[in-house]
Amino acid sequence: MTMAGDVYASHRGLQYAVRVYGWCMLVALPIYFFNNFLSFTLGWPGITPIFSAGEVTAESWIQLAIFGAGIVFAFGLVSRTASRHLRDEAAMITRFNTYLVRAAFWAVFLVGIVDMSISFLRIESILPYFISDQLNADLGRAHFRGPYVHIPLIILSLLIALRSRTLGFQWLALLVVFAELLIVITRFIFSYEQAFMGDLVRFWYAALFLFASAYTLVEEGHVRVDVFYAGFTNKTKGFVNAVGTFFMGIVLCWTILFVGMGNKAAILYSPMSNFEVSQSGFGMHVKYLMAGFLAVFAVTMLIQFVSYMMEAVADYLEQPGHQDHESSLTG
Repeated sequence: MTMAGDVYASHRGLQYAVRVYGWCMLVALPIYFFNNFLSFTLGWPGITPIFSAGEVTAESWIQLAIFGAGIVFAFGLVSRTASRHLRDEAAMITRFNTYLVRAAFWAVFLVGIVDMSISFLRIESILPYFISDQLNADLGRAHFRGPYVHIPLIILSLLIALRSRTLGFQWLALLVVFAELLIVITRFIFSYEQAFMGDLVRFWYAALFLFASAYTLVEEGHVRVDVFYAGFTNKTKGFVNAVGTFFMGIVLCWTILFVGMGNKAAILYSPMSNFEVSQSGFGMHVKYLMAGFLAVFAVTMLIQFVSYMMEAVADYLEQPGHQDHESSLTG
């Protein structure tokens, strides 16, 4: 057996455990959102009655079985791909996460442009020349604009992201600058300003900050406040990163999801389910989407933390393929 083969063959139990844990976290994401749909939309009781004094129904057992099936799937997937290396697994997860972030950027771009245009045409009373009075009134309601305008644009963004290969945060940052510049020009030269103009800046800037976080984690771009870390070996850095990801990063993401979407009145679920809008008259109808930004942030960061953890464990095991991001940033 070659030296590289010895490196990969060592600590198989640790590699297996890390991969199983990582895939359990990934599988739990769609199951968590699906169970929320069953509980909050269809009125199912959830799994809480099973572990409390409440009345246990068949629906509760079905929801618990879904989580159990997810765990079985994670173990089965890892067992079927036992020869896959940690870095290869991490790269595959990162590629999928990159697609999600890319789709999110396209979504905020398209929704921002279309929603701002609708608000502008409505406040200037231009829409009635092109559409019926009923449709014009419907476009003024978030419960109509969300399902019939925003959601189709989000679906379109998922399709565009399949073909596009750029993340988009660079041009989104440029669009934020242009949007701010437009406000300055129209306010101080033409004395014209509307609520939707400021809404667009906040909408895009929030997306830029939250959606780019996962990419920044990949490139080691987050500010790291440390005293000793810079002097550690790659093996020690891998241990520190793995422990930090396991106990802090992944826990933080799940905390955001549990607190923000744990019940119908939660701070993220409530505005999204009610298509909440700001009280700014003819502003953009995207406040509920901005609440969803935090959910997207938690999901993409959780996925990326799983990939990051696998890379860190590979560094700890001194497996080949380490990428030194710090030298590329300072070089």
